[in-house]
Amino acid sequence: MPRRPGPPSPVQLDATAPPAVHLAGQHPRTDVERLVRHGTWVRIRHGVYVDAAWLSDGPDADRRRALARLEALRRTSPRPPLLLRESAALAWGLPLVVVPEVSHTAGRSNPTSHGARDVVRHVVDVPVRHTTEHRGYRVTTLERTAVDCATVLHPYAALVVADAALHVGADRDVMLALLDAARGRRGVRRARAVLEVADGGAESPGETWTRWTVLRLGYPVPETQVPVDTGGGRYWADIGYPAWRLLIEYDGAEKYGTDGRDAVAALRRERRRQLAVEDAGWRVVRVTAHDRRHVDAFEARLRTALPDAPRTARPHLHPPPA
Repeated sequence: MPRRPGPPSPVQLDATAPPAVHLAGQHPRTDVERLVRHGTWVRIRHGVYVDAAWLSDGPDADRRRALARLEALRRTSPRPPLLLRESAALAWGLPLVVVPEVSHTAGRSNPTSHGARDVVRHVVDVPVRHTTEHRGYRVTTLERTAVDCATVLHPYAALVVADAALHVGADRDVMLALLDAARGRRGVRRARAVLEVADGGAESPGETWTRWTVLRLGYPVPETQVPVDTGGGRYWADIGYPAWRLLIEYDGAEKYGTDGRDAVAALRRERRRQLAVEDAGWRVVRVTAHDRRHVDAFEARLRTALPDAPRTARPHLHPPPA
């Protein structure tokens, strides 16, 4: 299957390096108190601080704080902890719908004393072949990380991780083999439903949400990275149904940038692109962040665009009860 040319999307793999952390035990107490009082340092966990300038008030603030907690945990542990689940995904740079407020680690037994409140230690024996080192952290492999997340997260959140893992090179067969080995355990059936529709062609969580919504509404599995040849050249759509000449495009803010002039130029390019695609005989359904809050409107547009499409119930992909 052809894919849009170029490297993996930067939206999928967060390259933010862990921050430098400061251990209180390595500095005079008065210095630590002064730096905190002046807002230069921020306490990230007991006895560990990070530069306030590194933390952000933007949309990635929670992610940066979680990365700082991971680095603080690594620096204060007698031996490097094995990160798993969402914490392993965070270390890999995979996108997360909800950033964890605790660090998830693996251990073969419960600790003899109560651990820190910001660390959850899971009693699990992870084989060495399922572990690796990435950016200085001991983590579960990319495949094991995606599978672990798929067994515990909401289906959409799990699909975001699985899509991104496949996008950057995870092996689907290895992931399915891991599920086969875990057959009968809690969350495995749901995880299999997620992995069966996971697709490395998704280039952002917004695109994954669009596909997940289409699937949970019962529509056939759409193709990702759909090439469309027009009089103006070849264009690529996020997802679509070539048999019905229908494309579904997620319009995220990142598509148009933050600079005003660049945004206007991007809008003009997008308009030319849509006209060329329509002239080639394709229809386009556009999806925005507004549709994520008003799914009924998106569903109505799908019913209009695909009135004769077969529908299939997918209970494992349904949203949780309100």
